[in-house]
Amino acid sequence: MPRPAPSPTWTRPLLPVALALAGIVLLLNLISLAFGAAPLDTLRAAAAGTWGTPYGIGQVLFKATPLVFTGLSFEVGFRAGLFNIGAEGQLALAGLAAGWVGASLPHGTPWFVAVPACVAVAVAAAALVALLPAVMRARLGVHEIVSTIMMNSIVDGVLPFALVTLLGATTLRTADLVPGASLPKLDHTFPALAGSAASVAFPIAVAVAFLADAWLRRARAGREMRWVGQNAETCRAEGIDVPRRQVQAMLLSGALAGGVMTATVLGYKGYYELGLGAGAGFTGIAVALLGRGHPLGIVLAAVLFGTLEQAGLAINAHVPKEAMDVLTACAIVLVAVANRASLLETARRGRASGAGEAPAPQVEPAL
Repeated sequence: MPRPAPSPTWTRPLLPVALALAGIVLLLNLISLAFGAAPLDTLRAAAAGTWGTPYGIGQVLFKATPLVFTGLSFEVGFRAGLFNIGAEGQLALAGLAAGWVGASLPHGTPWFVAVPACVAVAVAAAALVALLPAVMRARLGVHEIVSTIMMNSIVDGVLPFALVTLLGATTLRTADLVPGASLPKLDHTFPALAGSAASVAFPIAVAVAFLADAWLRRARAGREMRWVGQNAETCRAEGIDVPRRQVQAMLLSGALAGGVMTATVLGYKGYYELGLGAGAGFTGIAVALLGRGHPLGIVLAAVLFGTLEQAGLAINAHVPKEAMDVLTACAIVLVAVANRASLLETARRGRASGAGEAPAPQVEPAL
């Protein structure tokens, strides 16, 4: 019998997103009824405040941008067999570093110097936060979940001290960035988005998502990181330096989390303040799971959670904001359920096509 044609690769991330979205709409209706609001009115308000107006679209894109970076951060570590849940601390120190550098540059510094300088220092700071967990995992066998949680707490304690004592801040924020260090808003190109916080950080995040995926698939270091995540012992037998690849993967994961500051510091506030970007690190885990290792899936998942966050503000007159926090938490559970359902469907199709089990990945001999 002829085998059914496989679905296009680009459509695979759409199924879990669609399943999660359907569950979220159902839960929103139930929450509306629980608070005495008409579900249809709540849905209309949510749609109007998100995708119903250019301003709402801009806000969704702004809120999705940090989630693209943190979703990528977790995904890169996950492909190497690591669980980096320290993105909260990594993005926080990156934001402080970007705010400090951007405010310290001479006032007339051009953008092609100021922006790369801020980004370079920020991603280096974020990678530095990931360095200790990376070394502890690769050399001592300490699980990165424990060490990254520890680093989150350390950064939380260090940031106020650094702001007040080292930088001399009096309001728990850095000074304003020099003009050249700010990223342009999207409304410069799309005037309809005027008033929203969306900046060119969003297309940058999308480009980074696809570039990171291509690097992991095509570059030798990226392929070896993925092989280590699949079977570290086989990689050791083939001569691959497993600890080295684990450290590199964790550093890259931390650096990607540091990219959040392009949206929050360079593209929005124009300075760093304590708590800026908080929460994006943990939500990024759900984004990565829903994205299922595909850059398009990660972007769509980030946009979905960005829509939820903006919708919470849009329907505040109908449903309390705390209820939307509950909905977001339930959405994370739905992400796991949708991801599991999609994996089961893929396995069922594989059995129906007679493909059998996929062969074990072949590891190229080390150079």
